[in-house]
Amino acid sequence: MNVKLNDNVVVITGKYAGKQGKVVATSPKNGTVVVEGVNIHKKSQKARKANDVSKIVEMEAPIDVSNVMVVCSSCDKAIRVKYNIEGETKHRVCPKCGAVLDKAYTGKTAKNAKKEEPKKRVRKRAKKDETVGTEPQGEDKAE
Repeated sequence: MNVKLNDNVVVITGKYAGKQGKVVATSPKNGTVVVEGVNIHKKSQKARKANDVSKIVEMEAPIDVSNVMVVCSSCDKAIRVKYNIEGETKHRVCPKCGAVLDKAYTGKTAKNAKKEEPKKRVRKRAKKDETVGTEPQGEDKAE
């Protein structure tokens, strides 16, 4: 599935054709995506507590992934996603302008950049008093 979470997509078929939105949820097993503001369904919600009120809730329903196309962030056009493989990394690219669609990937420099390791946690210990716990030798026997 070439559509990922938080991608901007445009709907190409159906009632909401031409509408753009952000992907809220994906389901690769079913081949569906939930797009913000698209495929709105109404559902009645029952009151569960004594002080609650029953109401009709509008919610976004999933649509098939084949009905949406990814929008390139740099050229603002609906595109088919192209994959580039460099070594062991695979990332998504716009075939029209060549911009990288994956947020985490920044280019060839990303391989060479050092990963910051978290600081080691050092436990601070209280200094022990040398006078406490030590008794002078020879004075404990009173003669």
